[in-house]
Amino acid sequence: MRRLDGRVALITGSGGGIGAAMAGLFAGEGAAVAVNDVVAERAEAVAAAIGEAGGRAAAMVADISSGEQVDWMMAQIQERFGGLDVLVNNAITSVGDTNVVDVDEKVFDRTIAVCLKGPYLCTRRAIPMMRQRGGGSIVTMSSVNALFGVGEAAYTAAKGGLISLMRLVAAEFGEWKIRSNILCPGTISTEYCMSYWKSYPEGFRKLLGMYPMGRIGAPEEVARYALFLASEESSFVTGSVCVVDGGLTAGRKLEF
Repeated sequence: MRRLDGRVALITGSGGGIGAAMAGLFAGEGAAVAVNDVVAERAEAVAAAIGEAGGRAAAMVADISSGEQVDWMMAQIQERFGGLDVLVNNAITSVGDTNVVDVDEKVFDRTIAVCLKGPYLCTRRAIPMMRQRGGGSIVTMSSVNALFGVGEAAYTAAKGGLISLMRLVAAEFGEWKIRSNILCPGTISTEYCMSYWKSYPEGFRKLLGMYPMGRIGAPEEVARYALFLASEESSFVTGSVCVVDGGLTAGRKLEF
């Protein structure tokens, strides 16, 4: 038996990066995957690749900050796959985000809408669907930004809020056999991330020096942890904040 045989998973923001890595891995473990993105071409490309590899997937083009679009997407998942067992709240935006003094109000609002409101909208619709299936697993992508100060005021606020919100979900809906866990990745080598660091090589060198392992992470390394949380291998794990950061938040080696 593969770890997600017979399961249906929705992964938001899975048209690239960590989300695409999770979509491919989950499908390979037997899940039917709803590939969500705001860009149709990205979602369709990931879904097509899964299909070519022998898996089941469907592109779901929707902006998760819109309640109407989330409702449409969940109805499509119900019609196409018959229900939902796994939700991964992964979609983000942080374009234009900066410190609390300089960040534009519209940028702040948009970041909160996608990174915090979006997971709320998806989760509130997913829980009744999971209850109908006898339970489920919600995996929410927070960030090391929520654990210590490292910039991006709006993104940090949203990711910190997710930890509190999704731990509350674990407490309130555990009786329905619905688990809710949070992943906090460090810097991961996605196309979105590296497009910035490639233009700032000196900054990237300093960034690597912050990591005890001397490197940043790969999308697949986060995806494997998400798979563990989505599967029955983590059947007694809920309300946990799981850090995947190569030791970034552990501290620094003292050198005198």
